Amino acid sequence: MKYPIFAAGALFATMAVAETPVLTVYAPDYFASEWGPGPKMEELFEAECGCDLQFRTGDLMPRLLLEGDKTDADVVIGLNTDVTKKARESGLFAPHGQDNASLTLPISWSDEVFLPFNYSHVAFIYDTTRVENPPASFDELLNAPDDLKIVIQDPRSSISGQALMLWVKAVYGDKSGEAWAKLSPKILTVTKGWSESYGLFTDGEADMVLSYTTSPAYHIIAEGDETKKAAIFPEGHYLFVELAGKISGTDQPELADQFMAFVVSEAFQNMIPTGNWSLPAKLADDKLPEGFAKLNMPETVLFFDEEQAAALRDAAVEEWRAALSQ
Repeated sequence: MKYPIFAAGALFATMAVAETPVLTVYAPDYFASEWGPGPKMEELFEAECGCDLQFRTGDLMPRLLLEGDKTDADVVIGLNTDVTKKARESGLFAPHGQDNASLTLPISWSDEVFLPFNYSHVAFIYDTTRVENPPASFDELLNAPDDLKIVIQDPRSSISGQALMLWVKAVYGDKSGEAWAKLSPKILTVTKGWSESYGLFTDGEADMVLSYTTSPAYHIIAEGDETKKAAIFPEGHYLFVELAGKISGTDQPELADQFMAFVVSEAFQNMIPTGNWSLPAKLADDKLPEGFAKLNMPETVLFFDEEQAAALRDAAVEEWRAALSQ
């Protein structure tokens, strides 16, 4: 007599699962890791949407361009401003529908397709116990003794490495090749991604590492360690903005719109500082965790829009490659 009741219960449970709408979110690998923002994002959004948010991680643009109109993505998160030209030209994205005027970025933002959710500035992080007198400018870094060892990321495989390449171009322009030639002897190694570089730095293998102005926040808040600091240069620091976008062909348009509103909601933005160790794109400074007030921040922000970045990229990579191959 119990078997039919059990079977009916299982059927209703299966039907309930089948009726739960699924929002498929493409994101970089780090998003879905246990230390990335994905798990908390999933928890917060599912609590308000009554849906099942499913991440699919990996290299975003290669996958989207390969899948084209047949992509399974409903929304994409984790794009950056250095690839939005290619993303826009794919025709896969629809307007985000949010109010850009309420954003708290250090630059004006008018893009109606790609929506910022956090940002930071590219910087060299140093350990005060290893470097007593850090370079006080980009020129000082270039002219520092060659026994100052730094680790950076490859611009051909790393978004932070690409941001450094554009930072050098923004500061030195036509003399970028000369700048790389001066920096090259100080580069201990070039890693494929950020994690490898930062691991070498925290293991004491390098004096400085290419990262972000917000990276020391992790050490301050999570570890109670104030020895990691960003070297701030008066020439300015390149702005790194992360973005979300809605896929125009989504079969969950209402959920996708809800998600785009969610990433600039106060609940999500409050999670960003310690969930992604970055600065929220829509949150007042007085709402940041206390440790963020201890961060060194630049007065001058450098930035190339997507057209400028695309025009500069190939030549800038060649300058970088040529200097480091000598």
